[in-house]
Amino acid sequence: MKKIIIIFIVTSLFTVSCNKDLDLQPTQSLSEDQVFTSSANVLAALNGAYDAASGAYLLGGDLQLYAELLGSDEEISFVGTYNEPQEIASLAILTNNNYVKRTWAEAYKTINICNNIIASIDIVKADERDRVKGEALFLRGLMYFELVELYGKPYSAGNITTNLGVQIVTTPTVNGNIEGSNLIPRSTVKETYDRILADLKESKDLMTGEVGVYASKWAAAGVLSRVYLQMADYENARIEANDVIENSGASLEGEYSKVFNNTDPSSEDLFVLPITAQDGDNDLHLFWSTLDFGARDGDVEINKKHLDLYEPGDARLALFHEENGTFYSGKWLLQYKYIPLIRLGEMYLTRAECNFRLGGTPVGATPQADVDIIRDRALLGPLVITLDNIIDERRREIAHEGQRIHDVKRLKQTVTISSGAYPYDANETVFPIPISEINASAENALVQNPGY
Repeated sequence: MKKIIIIFIVTSLFTVSCNKDLDLQPTQSLSEDQVFTSSANVLAALNGAYDAASGAYLLGGDLQLYAELLGSDEEISFVGTYNEPQEIASLAILTNNNYVKRTWAEAYKTINICNNIIASIDIVKADERDRVKGEALFLRGLMYFELVELYGKPYSAGNITTNLGVQIVTTPTVNGNIEGSNLIPRSTVKETYDRILADLKESKDLMTGEVGVYASKWAAAGVLSRVYLQMADYENARIEANDVIENSGASLEGEYSKVFNNTDPSSEDLFVLPITAQDGDNDLHLFWSTLDFGARDGDVEINKKHLDLYEPGDARLALFHEENGTFYSGKWLLQYKYIPLIRLGEMYLTRAECNFRLGGTPVGATPQADVDIIRDRALLGPLVITLDNIIDERRREIAHEGQRIHDVKRLKQTVTISSGAYPYDANETVFPIPISEINASAENALVQNPGY
């Protein structure tokens, strides 16, 4: 964060709204005082924010990997040679873990670009202003949500006014001048969630409903449903999920396998990340796929404990593939494909869970109807609706898509691995604040997490 670089996209992306395609080309770098001087430059900087957020240490695969490794419960195994992911899988993370460090740094880099865009919004042409501000707020809110989920105690642990979240920085850092930002202490979990909700709710109001690789009001609603679910605010979680289901125009793919490994967004995608030869960061492919598909040698293996969660004939079970007696996920086979970040299938199960918990007249549809539509697509019949059954259906439907540890924490479950059993609020399930960030912070502004 000592030198923030704004990434410029080539001329074809200066007209951002004309061609909604994140097929990013080679870039050049300019300092901020040369960037935020025209509407076109701010639009280009917004593409730079998307590019930063899509990097491998963030939405390009590692955020999803972390969530699955932290909540593995011996359903998956990391067998690769990289030490840092193995530390995460073993719940024995060192404070100098480079993945933990890079994710923190890249998230704040993205946040800073968004802060600069928001501060310069008056420069943007009037007919673009709401959309640009909305997308910047969405990315900032999303980054803060991902950060607090990993680097803070869960909302479900209580003590939200005393447990620490992350640093909330809303003032732009310009040309390496960090004298203000490195004095900012960590906010509480409540303050961090308040910031997230404010950003996402405002972004939803400002953005249009066009779904795709850029943020939209439906992408914001999808993330809001996740945020409210973490807070156990089931009323608002179902409102946001229902809004997506009823109004976004998205529809479930007829076959489960068609949700993944696509060269275009699927019909149920609410927010997707395109991976191209020009911008090929895809750590989901790198770690979850195999040599046969151009990846590493199957670093993440799927264990029998997970496969046993599926009923015979479940179309989702058929997506796993076997090589030499070992099973691997089929969701991330190929590198240059779209990564679904938020999709409609999750929204149905969020609405079902919230409606069941709250009882009374359901919003949108009954839990039975919502679960049935998911199971029907999986080629399964209906099942008796209980809270446990809804949660188990969610576990199968969005397996290995980056939500596992977050569900463990909000549901107050336990993760069991070879070294022991770890409750949802264990210190080991929370990332350390990178030691380099603590050492660089002025006047001890950053406090380390318990247990590190």
